[in-house]
Amino acid sequence: MTVVSMKHLLEAGFHFGHQTRRWNPKMAKYIFTERNGIYIIDLQQTLALIEVAYNFIREMVANGGTLLFVGTKKQAQEAIKENAIRCGMPYVTTRWLGGTLTNWTTISRRISKLRELEEMEASGEIDKMPKKEATRVRHRLAKLRRNLEGLRNMDRLPDALFIIDPRKENIALMEARRLEIPVVAVVDTNCDPDLVDYVIPGNDDAIRAANLICKVISNAVLEGLQMREVMREIRRGEGGEAAEEEGAEAAEVPEAAGAEEAVEPAVEESVGE
Repeated sequence: MTVVSMKHLLEAGFHFGHQTRRWNPKMAKYIFTERNGIYIIDLQQTLALIEVAYNFIREMVANGGTLLFVGTKKQAQEAIKENAIRCGMPYVTTRWLGGTLTNWTTISRRISKLRELEEMEASGEIDKMPKKEATRVRHRLAKLRRNLEGLRNMDRLPDALFIIDPRKENIALMEARRLEIPVVAVVDTNCDPDLVDYVIPGNDDAIRAANLICKVISNAVLEGLQMREVMREIRRGEGGEAAEEEGAEAAEVPEAAGAEEAVEPAVEESVGE
């Protein structure tokens, strides 16, 4: 199954790399040609690598995994947020907080604090505070929302990251590598592909390109979630069948015991005769 067409990639400008003076030599194998001082990315390779990344994400999600969407550059923020919400996955679109992965215990405490302050706001408790204290609490709440909004429902470390522009998101990339969390990333001609587990060579600056690839990745997640539900239903069905078989076996045991009891008197009678 083709997850995205060449036509869509071309229309989104996914093939445009950076200027030839701004490049990483390690990206040479993904470059098709150079035109007017701009590198053109080989979309045949991009198509194949998108499919590899798509299959990985689909299988990972089907097995209960979580994908964290990361894109803090202006061109990617809206696409990252919209498609992460679309498939129910966590996201980071503002500033990557150092230690989001490597110091998850602290981050999870901050998420708990965010929920606590929101409960206080909803109950009207903040309104009852002195004006100065209420202002301070609201300021803290706004800051927590800004930084942690996309992580509020993440209750454990993600099983993989999807990043647009690993060069800009270097801290997130390094934290994931340190914890051996797989990374899927859109890698432009100025990035180092060796740091990424699932490379998607492409334009990381165009809004249309970001919209397209984020939609493809969210489709992979949604397909994985459907597979997860099917697998869950199959397990339930197998569990029900196993219970029925156990019940049938249990019912057969008393019948066999009754048959043995019926035989014993007959044997005694024959001996008496």
